[in-house]
Amino acid sequence: MAKKKIQFQGREVWGEEVEFEIENEGFNSYILHDGTQLKMKTVVTNVVRLEEYREADGEPLYLVNSTNIVSAEVPENLKRKPE
Repeated sequence: MAKKKIQFQGREVWGEEVEFEIENEGFNSYILHDGTQLKMKTVVTNVVRLEEYREADGEPLYLVNSTNIVSAEVPENLKRKPE
């Protein structure tokens, strides 16, 4: 893919969109103290490898665009009737 300028930390840097395949895109599950079970997963929409590098180890930085999907199973005592 072609390189393009990307806004990153208040400045323009060069980056290149990287194609990817989904290896695993499952839900994480959380039990809240009120008895609610939250299920959440992140769905990646695109990835850009920047021409910026971590100082610690020289690895390139990636800009990831994603959407969060959230589902809740709520105990009956926390629900109220729709108006």
